[in-house]
Amino acid sequence: MQQTNSSELKLLPGRTLSTEQEELVHAILRFCRDHIHSEHAVLVIRGDAGTGKSLVINSAFEKIQEAARSSGSRDVLRGTHNVLLVNHPEMIKLYRNISESLPALRKKDYERPTTFVNSMDRQHKRADIVFIDEAHLLLSRRDSYNRFNHDNHLREIIRLSRIAIIVFDSRQVLKFKSYWDDQRLEHLLHDVPHEVFTLTTQFRVRANPDVVKWISAFCNRQILPLPARQEFDFRIYDDALEMYHDICAMNARFGLCRMLSTYDYPYVLNGQDHFIEEGRFRLRWDRARPEQRLPWAEREDTIDEVGSVYTVQGFDLNYAGVILGPSVTYAPRTQRIVIKPDRYEDGAAFAGRGALDNPEAVQEQIILNSINVLMTRGTMGLYIYASDVDLRRKLHDMASRRA
Repeated sequence: MQQTNSSELKLLPGRTLSTEQEELVHAILRFCRDHIHSEHAVLVIRGDAGTGKSLVINSAFEKIQEAARSSGSRDVLRGTHNVLLVNHPEMIKLYRNISESLPALRKKDYERPTTFVNSMDRQHKRADIVFIDEAHLLLSRRDSYNRFNHDNHLREIIRLSRIAIIVFDSRQVLKFKSYWDDQRLEHLLHDVPHEVFTLTTQFRVRANPDVVKWISAFCNRQILPLPARQEFDFRIYDDALEMYHDICAMNARFGLCRMLSTYDYPYVLNGQDHFIEEGRFRLRWDRARPEQRLPWAEREDTIDEVGSVYTVQGFDLNYAGVILGPSVTYAPRTQRIVIKPDRYEDGAAFAGRGALDNPEAVQEQIILNSINVLMTRGTMGLYIYASDVDLRRKLHDMASRRA
C-alpha cells in the first residue's frame, strides 16, 4: 500500500485492498444479502492490530450504503437502514470526516453505540445492518453515568438489528465495564447464527516476524532476545528525554511520530495540564480537543504531548516512543514481566470490580492489553523506555548484546 500520513486516506473506501481484505469485503456483502431477511445474524471479524479491519468494514459499509441508496435497483439491500457504530471519540470523528467525500455516505450513518440503542428503543425501530468497529470497546454492563441502562451493548445491538458485523480483538480490551474475552463473546453468540473471519496479514508494523513475536511475548510477560537489526527501527533507551529528542527528529523527517505511555501517571479531567516525569523528561499528557477536526495523532501540536491508549487506539504512527511506566516491572529471579496494578493510574478502567470473578487477573490483563496497543502503533519504528530499574537494566543488557 502507498505510504500516507493521513488516517482519512488510510480508511477511505476505494483504497487498494490486499487479496485477503478484498475477499473479506465480498464475504461481508454476500453474508448481508443472504441474511437480510433473517431475524438475526452476526459476522465476527478478528485480526491483530494493524491487519486492516477498519478499512475492510468501511469499504464494505460504503458498498452497502451505495446499494441501499440506489434507485431503480433490484438489489435486496435497496432501501435498507444501516449504520456503523464507533465507541471511540477520535475514530468516529475520522469516519465522519471521510463520509464528506463519498456520495453514498452521510455523517449520520456513524453513531455511538449508546446513542443508537437509546434512539432505536425510543422509536421502537430496528436497523437492518449494523457494523461495529472495535466491538471490544462495547460496554459489557450497565453504565448509568453514560445513559446506558441495559446489561450489554452487543446484546442490545443484536436485538435491534437483523445483521451485525463486528470487529473484535480481545487483546485490546481496556476497562472493567467493557470487559470481553473470547469465552464471553462465544457465550453471547451461542444461540445466534454467526460466522467468523480472521485477517492475518500485518500492514501496520512493517517489520520482520521477530518484531511482532517479541511484542506478543512481552505482552505475555516474557522477554525474548531483541529482534535482529533490520529496516524497522527498534531501539531501547535508558533516558526518556533522549528518546523524545529522537522521536522529534523522526517527526521532523517523516511526520506522524509521537510519544506514548502506559497510564501510570496522574491524569485528572479538570482542565489543567498533567505531566509525565521520568528523570530529565517532562511532558504533558494528551489533551482532549473535540472541536479539532484532526485526530490527536495527526495534530502537529501533539508532538509536545504524550499519548495514551485512549487517543491512539485504532491509529497508525510512523514512529512510536513508548514509556513503560511504574506498573510494568521485571523480576530478575523469575526472568518475567511483573504487572503492578496498584501503580496504574487509570482508576476508571478498574471501576466495577465486583462484577468480575477474578478482578486482579483482569487488571493485569488490561494493563498488558494497553501495552499491546501502544507497542503496535509504529509502522516504521518502535522506541522503548522503562521506568522500572530492573526492567530498564534487562532491556539495556539485551540491547548491548545485540549490538
